[in-house]
Amino acid sequence: MTLGGDGNLYGTTDFGGNTNLNNGSGYGTVFQITTNGTLTTLVSFANTNGANPYAGLTLDNDGNFYGTTPQGGSTGWGTVFQVTTNGTLTTLVSFAKTNGGYPEAALTLGNDGNFYGTTYMGGNTTLDDGNGVGTIFRVTTNGALNELASFNGTNGWNPDAALTLGNDGNFYGTTDSGGSSFAGTVFKVTTNGTLTTLVSFGNTNGAEPDTALVLGSDGNFYGTTDFGGDVTNSAYPAYSSGFGTVFKVTTNGTLTTLAFFSGTNGINPNALTLGNDGNFYGTTRRGGNTNLNNIYGYGTVFCISFPPVVQPTLTLQFWAGYPLLSLYGTLGDTYRVEYTTNLADSNWTPMLIVPSLSISPFRMIDPAGAGQPMRYYRAVMQ
Repeated sequence: MTLGGDGNLYGTTDFGGNTNLNNGSGYGTVFQITTNGTLTTLVSFANTNGANPYAGLTLDNDGNFYGTTPQGGSTGWGTVFQVTTNGTLTTLVSFAKTNGGYPEAALTLGNDGNFYGTTYMGGNTTLDDGNGVGTIFRVTTNGALNELASFNGTNGWNPDAALTLGNDGNFYGTTDSGGSSFAGTVFKVTTNGTLTTLVSFGNTNGAEPDTALVLGSDGNFYGTTDFGGDVTNSAYPAYSSGFGTVFKVTTNGTLTTLAFFSGTNGINPNALTLGNDGNFYGTTRRGGNTNLNNIYGYGTVFCISFPPVVQPTLTLQFWAGYPLLSLYGTLGDTYRVEYTTNLADSNWTPMLIVPSLSISPFRMIDPAGAGQPMRYYRAVMQ
């Protein structure tokens, strides 16, 4: 659910609402619920204005909510809609397959005031039996739609998670499949539609990411893969491709696998949430007590914690007239030692790279510093 400016919560249901439609199941609703539990149905979808909303709502600065339906609309390929807090629904976009189709994910508000999102299908209709394999789009609050990128398989296939806005103003996301190993990707897209594949998963490092990335306080992105990782699960015949992973990826595409799920600690992780303590929290759909549910368990809640970052320390002595520096840091980390002759100058000159610190303190001599009237040093993590 999404918190509104009025303090109430707003969300969607995949079915229900007008039970005179869809063989008694309804086409879904938008609802409001107060913090004391008073529920109000704001909208009942009728298929022509959208059907089966799957994702949450996004609050705009105008106080209205925006969302998607993966089906319905004028052509049946899904919609983008606006809804007010009193339940006035406006269909902004009806997808038509060639410009995208089946949007499963929530919208993301950009710095320019427009919304950005993905469609699971549509776009290049020469692929997937004419259905396309997904797009990235931009839509304004008055319904002007622009297709920014169309996936083609090698750069990704079937994005079904929301985009995440980076500190650089670009958007980052995942595709459920595609890429060089057809196990899914992480991508970056600019607001003018330049698409860059940052990661192609290869199963052993994860497979099938289907949740949105989370921007960490360090500027990197964190996410989960539904499968992949530990592929030695002989006791779990349905998971020969692995139970899923937690990963970190930088804006230039460096991937680090942070955790492998193994069954007892979880199977099939959902999206992550960043806690105030700097750790990430999440749930898994299966796993845990493997004595239950035919050895697959009923799910777990987990935390991914990080050791505190130890800032490097430099001390300065002199040996035979030469500056002798001692670097104290965390073993295994890489540091860059720099110098300047003017503290008012923001441009420091690199002096030495210390890769994978193996001893602390690490001592070094600066021969060029002998006899210098003024020279300052610092160490930073590389």
